[in-house]
Amino acid sequence: MLSNDRRPPSVPRSALADTLLERLTGTYAGAADPVRARAMTAYMKDVAPFLGIPTPLRRELSKAVTKDTPRPAEADCAALALRCWGLPEREYHYFAVDYLRRHVSRCSSGLLPVVRHLITTVPWWDTVDLLAAHTVGPLVAAHPAPAAVTDEWIGDEDLWLVRTALLHQLRYKSATDTDRLFGYCRRQAGHPDFFVRKAIGWCLREYAKTDPDAVRAFVEAERGSLSPLSVREALKNL
Repeated sequence: MLSNDRRPPSVPRSALADTLLERLTGTYAGAADPVRARAMTAYMKDVAPFLGIPTPLRRELSKAVTKDTPRPAEADCAALALRCWGLPEREYHYFAVDYLRRHVSRCSSGLLPVVRHLITTVPWWDTVDLLAAHTVGPLVAAHPAPAAVTDEWIGDEDLWLVRTALLHQLRYKSATDTDRLFGYCRRQAGHPDFFVRKAIGWCLREYAKTDPDAVRAFVEAERGSLSPLSVREALKNL
């Protein structure tokens, strides 16, 4: 499957994913808190139902779920992520995001169709931003060819793919491809959506920690096209 294929990816067979899902659903369900779940669902604008597991407890339970399991292959990561995304409650999506982040070094650009599906299915900033910085970013850094994928995503109609393209270099620091960084910001400077305008400011602000002069110069040159939100965010710490 191509990296930008819009068809839902097939779920690979994985005995490891079978084991983890069985452990995960039993462990998380036992910790569900319906009262807290309602508050968490409302806070996240009803994007998905929650079980009501607070983050510190969820992380502790996740460690128990993965304890003494073997390191996964890419197919295991894909199977686990897709099967977690097939469950309605958001905590299962968080588990998948954390698992991919932990094991991204064991994956190749072949995982990108799966990640694209995660980004565009039940999308919200809570999963998209982590996938951008901690899965897409490392995959592109380790396998330069996938940069062509983010070149396509920056022009996509899906705002979450656009946001991912903008944010995927957040952790690159001096390894940032500035042509792409500034080119992506320039290309989407007039985007009408808050989440894209905010992402432009965020990625510029992060790179400003590495090269503040370059960010100042870019913002000054593009001030007429960048939104006030993007400018304010970009220059917040300068």
